[in-house]
Amino acid sequence: MERADFIHLVRLSEHASAEDSVRYRRSVALFAALGYVWVIACLVLALAVFIWALGSVAHGSFHIGLLWSLAFGAGLFWVTLRALWVRFDAPDGMRLERADAPGLFEALDRIRQKIGGPPIHEVYVDDQFNASIRQTPRYGLFGGAVNCLCVGLPLLMALDRRRVLSVLSHEYGHLRGNHGRLSAWIYRTRLSWLKLDASLQRDEGVMALASQAFFRWYFPRFAARTFALARQDEYEADRISSWLLGSKVAAYALTEVAIKGQWYAEHFWAEHWARAAQDDVVIGPFVALRERMAEAPAPDFARQALRSVLSRVSDVDDTHPALRDRLEAFDRRPELPSWSRKSALHLLADPDRWIGHFDQEWQRSHADDWKQHHAWLGRIRERVGVLAACAARHNADEMVEWADLERRLQRNAPVGDRYERALALTPNHAGALRGMIQLLPVHDRESGLRLLEDLHGADAPSRWWAAQHAVGLLENPDGGPHDAIALQHWRARRKDAEEAERRAWEEIVDTPYFSQIARHDLSEFEVGELRADIVRCKPIQKAWVVCKNLREFPWRRCYIVFLELPEDLDDSERYDLCRSLERSLSLPGTALVLWAGQSPTLDQIERQAFEPVWTRGR
Repeated sequence: MERADFIHLVRLSEHASAEDSVRYRRSVALFAALGYVWVIACLVLALAVFIWALGSVAHGSFHIGLLWSLAFGAGLFWVTLRALWVRFDAPDGMRLERADAPGLFEALDRIRQKIGGPPIHEVYVDDQFNASIRQTPRYGLFGGAVNCLCVGLPLLMALDRRRVLSVLSHEYGHLRGNHGRLSAWIYRTRLSWLKLDASLQRDEGVMALASQAFFRWYFPRFAARTFALARQDEYEADRISSWLLGSKVAAYALTEVAIKGQWYAEHFWAEHWARAAQDDVVIGPFVALRERMAEAPAPDFARQALRSVLSRVSDVDDTHPALRDRLEAFDRRPELPSWSRKSALHLLADPDRWIGHFDQEWQRSHADDWKQHHAWLGRIRERVGVLAACAARHNADEMVEWADLERRLQRNAPVGDRYERALALTPNHAGALRGMIQLLPVHDRESGLRLLEDLHGADAPSRWWAAQHAVGLLENPDGGPHDAIALQHWRARRKDAEEAERRAWEEIVDTPYFSQIARHDLSEFEVGELRADIVRCKPIQKAWVVCKNLREFPWRRCYIVFLELPEDLDDSERYDLCRSLERSLSLPGTALVLWAGQSPTLDQIERQAFEPVWTRGR
């Protein structure tokens, strides 16, 4: 299904829900049942064909058609049984017993008693900055459900007890009442279809291909039709959290999670991996994380992070509403929260035990990656030493490389003089201008806009970056008084640059993957930066990078990144991972990230994407 068609169906489901919620939910239940009808019809057909063929043989009739009928019936019966008995892996993390976390279990008991929800059968603690609850079928499609709650250790470090309980109340709210039961059944059904589809994709039999064709038609429509229900369920869970803990606690919990989550993803992990420069033996992250989470985020970062999350809009890529919409539903004004003063780790009987456990697990799984990163940072130090030894003879490119490498080793390294020297050697050097802009404090808006003007005029590939950065400066109230004329000017430039970006992106994704490609043009430093990003993404087993040559924008550096991912990831997880990497990989140009699957296949990638740039364990 085309994305435009999917969005259209989502909008239709939202209108139907708004006009008549009861009728909409009834139609969703009926459409969800269609998948079950398909499975049952296949089972009945398989049994009928099989019984008819056996009966014919028993009455002395035998010919080649009966053999084909028996094979057809047996194959269809086997595929249908697999659909009826979909098995799910246990959640990641460690299962908790009541003695392991008496405070947590007591809180869950009180939440259940107040909202009248079903029991939680299993509770896990994992290493994610998140909390989630899921229902998995106990006995295949038609069995009961097992309710599993996962609580992330970093989340317990980041929030105080009441805010953690607000998050858990939200998760528990997904199971409450008739609406919750329908949503939970839809959720279990969706998991079952995803798991079945992943299983059938590895089966090349005729019956499996027929089921794949049905689910390729059915599942996108099922996801679109149920989207409004899932979005409503998020708001309902928020209302339960607000009812139990108060709207202020619920709003502050959401805001604190958003801001600290951004810090955790963007700053903590970069700082932790930077420790490999001094230590060649892998260090676990969670002891340090406990100390850092006890600190309030830097005010400038917190304000910028809040503006960033508030700028996001609710869209069809995520059933969770955007933070701004969730706060409006609470009737709360967006603002920085008072930070949690004490963590909720005391909900665990022995938090040090779990910190030690997850540190050891992290060390075990990242030991080889840490050694690679240590070696790479050592090469950066060596290169910095070489550049420092002959500083007087450097050209602008070498001065910028020196400054960039210093910042790679130390985020706040004082390298402004090197960027200034590069600009003196080559006025309007794009790399030097970018470096200077990134070093400027927020309140020096005037200097920033002047440098951004130079960058926008001097380097066409940097126009979108310059316009986006300028709009961010002008929208930031910490930078100075509002300048409507300048903001309008830079927004117009951003719009023009986004149109160029859109055309470039369309050429990347609409042309065949292996046409107009060449070996990557990354420098040794750029390859190292990319490997440093990939190392931290544990599911990636192997990666290839090629240049994509654009006909309309021949001067642009564009790339396609191919990944080999584990088979136990379903397609939705692979899709989310690739889209996230497109936003975060350290590449000097636009990148499309694809995984090895049906298109392109691993064999095609190995034959046409040249040699891999990274392989886990080497």
